[in-house]
Amino acid sequence: MTTQNNAQSQQWSQRMQSAIDNTTPLKYDRGNRLPLYLWPAIDPGDLDDATAEQLVLDMNSRGVGIVCSWSPGDNRADVLKKGLTIAKLQKKHGLRVNINATSLLYHFFNGDGSTAHIGDDGTPFFDDSFGGTKMGCPYKLSERKHEIRERVEWFLDAYREAGVKVDFIFADWEIDGPIEVNGAWEAAKKCRTCREHIENIDDFQAFQRQMRDMRSYLQYYAYAEPVLERFPDALVGNYAIYPSDGYRYWYDYFEFLSEGHPVITDQKAQYRKWYHDFPLTGYTFAMPVVYTWYPIHTWYDFENSDYRWFYNMLLVASNVGKSTPQEIPIISFVHYNTVVIVDKPDPSVKQMSENAYQELLWHMLLRGTDTFFMWCPAAEDAIETRLVHEVYAAAQQYGEFLDGGLPVLFDVPDEPGTIVSALALGDRVLVRRTDFGGNTEPVDVVMGTDTITVPYTPGQCRIISLK
Repeated sequence: MTTQNNAQSQQWSQRMQSAIDNTTPLKYDRGNRLPLYLWPAIDPGDLDDATAEQLVLDMNSRGVGIVCSWSPGDNRADVLKKGLTIAKLQKKHGLRVNINATSLLYHFFNGDGSTAHIGDDGTPFFDDSFGGTKMGCPYKLSERKHEIRERVEWFLDAYREAGVKVDFIFADWEIDGPIEVNGAWEAAKKCRTCREHIENIDDFQAFQRQMRDMRSYLQYYAYAEPVLERFPDALVGNYAIYPSDGYRYWYDYFEFLSEGHPVITDQKAQYRKWYHDFPLTGYTFAMPVVYTWYPIHTWYDFENSDYRWFYNMLLVASNVGKSTPQEIPIISFVHYNTVVIVDKPDPSVKQMSENAYQELLWHMLLRGTDTFFMWCPAAEDAIETRLVHEVYAAAQQYGEFLDGGLPVLFDVPDEPGTIVSALALGDRVLVRRTDFGGNTEPVDVVMGTDTITVPYTPGQCRIISLK
């Protein structure tokens, strides 16, 4: 019996079945490289040991790592049981134990009045610029951090007591805790507690520094530290926390540009000055976000629609690739379908083509990304899974470069043209070339003290000798 033929009787989730249906076993051995992470491959359900083992092995044959979520509340024991069923089998077969800790971290700002800002007249208030989340005073979270840490520790200790090591743990913790974006600065200036604690509160960068320091501390104290105390080799990280060149080239769905936030302008794009918070979190892997956010298409005037997406998304990937030490893995969140965040989409905003998206994924791998974490809603499972898995699977044939290669090219042309990315290994270079300007002639590319000639070979990687 195989998983493909067992769709009607299987016990795992429909989304997990979708991940199976839209992937195939790897043709090339992935060695010890990181698995591919897929949103549909989170939480397979309540499985017996035999079914779980079948699923774990079949997904591993495709290079996909199953992830199990931890959540607080009265059902902790049930959540633990489901997770340990998968984790023990992952351990048995020498695979990584993968955890989603998102639910444990929400919410520091739980809506309680004790976490509110305080106005000059003593009236409590919340910052309502983040949708439905009541964002309060960052100086009112001293007690909340202990509750959050206890949740994390409970699951960590349960896994340790079961003889299971956590290898990879991530969170998607965004709209919560101290933050400087949207209306947070204006709210803080109206809060007497914030004014008492934040020196130079009228200076946005001073405010940003204070918020990011506090935000990083909470992530370290409640999440990263307890993980690494118990499992020192674990990969631990959070959505959108990664080393950078000091700028953020994208906006999340809930964000808008705050007045006073320093930016650099590129056509209609405004890239925000960002704080170097990654080292303060204690995180052991970087997690950039490379999505087709709806506004991106409107920021640039390139006639080539695909290049509007490609240009911005490669800026993000190149930023983290060139800024992250080689010993820190880069696990990039990716998404293909346009993330529409307006009520009435503009029909002139065109979807990125499948070919351009897959070329982008290849260039990300050759610019430092170690693996992908694909996010999508359930309706998009099939196409999103297929596109990212095809690239991930094909890339494994270059395992020696993925293992030991050094990314050496990070240029992103500011108009449609020829893009070249490369991993150097000894006296050889693995290169990928993608052309948006119609050029089919060989191009010379300078790499340090060497110049290599890269021929036109669309849709292919090449290995070029430096001798």
